Amino acid sequence: MSDKEVILTQEGLKKLEEELENLKSVKRREVAERIKVAIGYGDISENSEYEDAKNEQAFIEGRIITLEKMLRNARIINNDDIDTDTVSIGATVSVQDMEFGDVLEYTIVGTAESDPLNNKISNESPVGKTILGKKVGATVEVNVPAGIIQYKILEIKK
Repeated sequence: MSDKEVILTQEGLKKLEEELENLKSVKRREVAERIKVAIGYGDISENSEYEDAKNEQAFIEGRIITLEKMLRNARIINNDDIDTDTVSIGATVSVQDMEFGDVLEYTIVGTAESDPLNNKISNESPVGKTILGKKVGATVEVNVPAGIIQYKILEIKK
């Protein structure tokens, strides 16, 4: 079974690489020091500091493995790859909610980079999936848990 492709923008790639470097060079050392100090407290069978440090170490090592796997399977979307004629991954799209008139702006990214609070939505999210491949002027219906939302695509930019 092959690993799933991870779609990243240049910005997303940089963030993952920085996180990986921080985990390997800083966090590993910090947790190793915590384990060393905790062992100095004596009996590790009932040592909560030791247990906490070991749990953090396991989390860090798991995250390192995950990040390395994501980077190995990454497909990078460059600015040159972004099509402004149709909605594509990496594009920033302005849409208008047809019911309320609100104009929203979303950047379509891969799932590893999605951050809805900062208007970065996944290409696999209901809105992302629905607007991918559409052109300016298109009206789409998005099925969301609250019902159906109609959006009109106003602008596509890099």
